[in-house]
Amino acid sequence: MEITLVRHGKSLWDENKPITCQEFKVWVEKYDWHGVFEEKSYPSETLEKLGVANIVFTSDLKRAIESAKFLSPNLQTISNSLFRETELPVPLAKLWGLKLNASIWTVILRCLWFCGYSNQCESLKDAKRRAEEASKFLVKRANEHDNVILVGHGFFNKLIGKELRRMGWNGKIKTSSTHWNSTTYSLISNVLTGEETLDQ
Repeated sequence: MEITLVRHGKSLWDENKPITCQEFKVWVEKYDWHGVFEEKSYPSETLEKLGVANIVFTSDLKRAIESAKFLSPNLQTISNSLFRETELPVPLAKLWGLKLNASIWTVILRCLWFCGYSNQCESLKDAKRRAEEASKFLVKRANEHDNVILVGHGFFNKLIGKELRRMGWNGKIKTSSTHWNSTTYSLISNVLTGEETLDQ
């Protein structure tokens, strides 16, 4: 059995001018609304995994749904909010009108999130709990369909990959954070809702 995690393509929304933290909240919304660039070619390993997949899931965000369509136009996919990317917190203060590039705000707010700050967003603890739920969901589907693909997001895919390894699946310690790349986790034994049962 295999579960392959794919990161979506590069977003069409790539504006990176200096903005305030309040403007960054709008920037994130626009990032979520936009799709992805269609590439001339895609990683061969990702295409090979999609070629043998029996079922494909995506998050319900446009960049994940559109990425799956570009990778395999004729493949039917199932979208689920369970696989959404982890959110970034919103600062309580306006930070005196401080303006930074969106990429810098992303790093700062993600670091604050790791430190426990989660104003107006899912906490790290809750995200890990959701990743556990998502992993069990994918394991159950892998037990039913053998080869499963998830076209999702960089950071949440990492949480799922970590959880799959904790559950006994074999794969890289870190999932790929490169757009369009895939990371595969495998298990020879049968798995039922996240618990391994050895063949008799």
